[in-house]
Amino acid sequence: MTELKFAFLEEPPFCFTGALGEVSGCDVELARRLGEMLGLASFKPIETEFAELLPGLIESRWTMTTGLFVSDERKQIVDFTRPIWALQDGLLVVKDNPRGFRGYQSIASDRTALIGVITDQIQHLTALRNGIAPEQVRIFATQADAADAVANGTVHAYASVAMAHRGYLAQRPDMPLGLVEVPPIEKQPSAGAFAIAKGNSILLRRIDSCLEELLGSDWHRQMMARYGFSDSDIDRVV
Repeated sequence: MTELKFAFLEEPPFCFTGALGEVSGCDVELARRLGEMLGLASFKPIETEFAELLPGLIESRWTMTTGLFVSDERKQIVDFTRPIWALQDGLLVVKDNPRGFRGYQSIASDRTALIGVITDQIQHLTALRNGIAPEQVRIFATQADAADAVANGTVHAYASVAMAHRGYLAQRPDMPLGLVEVPPIEKQPSAGAFAIAKGNSILLRRIDSCLEELLGSDWHRQMMARYGFSDSDIDRVV
């Protein structure tokens, strides 16, 4: 292997495309550094939708994906590196939170409320486990689609990672939206990791060895700080 093909989503601060077409983000920078440490000649970011991330690995369309929450279901079909972050869920809501949402359970108690999730993301199951009825859930393909649905009133909240919502709002400060952090009693911070196809145990060991060296280093802390992560965020996985 001479090239690291990296599948990513438009989901700042993890991965995003700049005005000149350059791909940036904390997951992108970490993956690019891994490629350099592995001695690979090139790093090729490939944009896709969430639902295609794991099928694309299995079909060898890319080598590694952006960070994903690790789950037993996903571990049956792909392998994960050691965790690269551990993050809390959040709800994107209309600015000033007129419905007074405090987390998943407050949405569950309001049967007129609708919540948006991204296809196959783990927040869909988390919402159901916290009492939200299936008929209250609307499914979207991308972060932008779900955020637009909150802004135009199609849904009343959009569940994802709180840090992803912060990244979205930082890039679109004029959107009439705000963030509600999900309390730990409803959902503890969850670990995410890069995913690779099964059968690549040598590559997995090499990546984990590089991550062991990188995570928590001065370079890593400074890089993550540029994307809004604190030392305590990093310490969860070091």
